[in-house]
Amino acid sequence: MIKRLFDLVISLILLLILSPVILLTSLVVILDTGFPVFYRGLRVGREGRCFNILKFRSMVVDSRQKGPGITAGSDCRVTGSGRFLRKWKLDEFPQFFNVLRGEMSLVGPRPEDPRYVEYYTEEERKVLSVKPGVTGVSQILFRSEEELLDVDDPEEYYITCIMRQKLRVDLAYAQQQSLFF
Repeated sequence: MIKRLFDLVISLILLLILSPVILLTSLVVILDTGFPVFYRGLRVGREGRCFNILKFRSMVVDSRQKGPGITAGSDCRVTGSGRFLRKWKLDEFPQFFNVLRGEMSLVGPRPEDPRYVEYYTEEERKVLSVKPGVTGVSQILFRSEEELLDVDDPEEYYITCIMRQKLRVDLAYAQQQSLFF
């Protein structure tokens, strides 16, 4: 209850403070690549419930049909403005609306694309016992994930290496979750 109240209050404050940046970012996306401004991607949340994550669109329209569900540093689907948005994590700001709707928390494991959750082991599925977050320990540790994925087979490398490492960190968070942590 306290964490939810904290999420609500902080998200509202951040949305108010960031509203000029959000408006400017929307304008940049429109001028660079047109509409839609937002990307809505299916993600798996708490208890395995799916929801649509909201982000500023940083890739070409219909990018999901044009490639894998992960993005490597050299991915040609990323737009000019998208590279800037991703570098500074501005594309993530709309997720504060997901927090307000109760689908996400400010801090927690990142919500995963359903096609990758299929690869979770029984133990790794325990990460779905907590609300996913806008940020978390694994996001800080893997801040440059796109560069790490700049390999011959980024999807395979993500599933076998990066996703496993992130899940270990996220499982530790799920087991020791606290307002401070």
